[in-house]
Amino acid sequence: MTERTTCAIVGGGPAGMVLGLLLARGGVEVTVLEKHGDFLRDFRGDTVHPTTMRLLDEIGLGERFAELPQSRIDEAAFRGADGRRLVLADFKRLRVPFPYIAMVPQWDLLDLLARAASEEPSFTLRMDAEATGLLREGGGVAGVRYRNRRSGEEHELRAALTVAADGRHSALRAAAGLVPREFRVAFDAWWLRLPRRPGDELGALQPNIGAGRMAVAIPREGYFQIAYLGPKGDDARMRAAGPERFREQIAACLPQFADRVGEIASMDDVKHLDVRLDRLRRWHTPGLLCIGDAAHAMSPVGGVGINLAVQDAVAAASLLAGALRRGRPSPRELSRVRRRRLPPTVLVQGMQRLLHRAMLEPVLARRRSGPPAAALRLVQRLPWLSALPAFLIGTGARAEPTPPFARRRPTASR
Repeated sequence: MTERTTCAIVGGGPAGMVLGLLLARGGVEVTVLEKHGDFLRDFRGDTVHPTTMRLLDEIGLGERFAELPQSRIDEAAFRGADGRRLVLADFKRLRVPFPYIAMVPQWDLLDLLARAASEEPSFTLRMDAEATGLLREGGGVAGVRYRNRRSGEEHELRAALTVAADGRHSALRAAAGLVPREFRVAFDAWWLRLPRRPGDELGALQPNIGAGRMAVAIPREGYFQIAYLGPKGDDARMRAAGPERFREQIAACLPQFADRVGEIASMDDVKHLDVRLDRLRRWHTPGLLCIGDAAHAMSPVGGVGINLAVQDAVAAASLLAGALRRGRPSPRELSRVRRRRLPPTVLVQGMQRLLHRAMLEPVLARRRSGPPAAALRLVQRLPWLSALPAFLIGTGARAEPTPPFARRRPTASR
């Protein structure tokens, strides 16, 4: 079965859905392919940053977004060896309309974007549509093959432009022969939930260190989402040791939650993330563009991956909508997306690599029991410095302006 569209977007995550919505508002015929039947998957990136909230507001979705269940993070704080609470990133210092990070289940955000996009006559979303390969013609990509996972039917979707927004294990990136440059990462992450109780500190990320491990408690609606960091390749050993040993490690890292680690019934409650950090040298081939994690996989440090992916989508919509309305974007036009988005990507990845080397790796190797003492002293003496990491995490080095053709009257209260 052969279908046609102007822009085929593979991957219904934040980058793919934002790009699809913006292009449809720009008068471009768009088809988004999502391989799952719904968006309900736990422990996906749930951080919505100030720049994304501003985007939602400016495209008229601010009020609808505010109605979603969410918790707000105002700061990232660390307790030093003397027990003093040090604020490392204070989002309240940001001079932006939304000076905080909203923790929103990603499926709720994606449903919101899908509903808004469905109001555009040129937008189509196909669920259960798994990309299986690229269509090639005249030395370039002419579309994508996909299979309906329910019926098994095979389809060809021909397009002037195919966008790979299918994540850090991108099948389209591999099919196009685009190989990322990988950076060494010495740790992995494990995700789990612990219940919230009266009196728990809310509104702040809470990193803690213990016994060569690190954990971060993220306040959510009704529970804490825990990110536990340990040496890379440790998943099999950890699961073989069993839940009792794992509960002890969580209690050592997060003693304030020692009274509820019994909620971890089995290792099935713990989800493993193989942490990767990479980026493509070239983000396109003729007829194909990679954005988001397909172009640059990020470390979970700072939770910035979604923000970068959304900003990639905004830049791509702004730069390519006109070319797509005229026909097929040229390789030169596609390369403008990478030139626009590469500097902030390199800056954030450089920051993450610095934090890996200066803090996470020494902690996991038991050479250090906390952040560098010099950094803590500096934050103590100059509290205003907490605005810098808040800016890098919350806003980023380059916040993309909302394209005029996608704007609607803002609805969120400021």
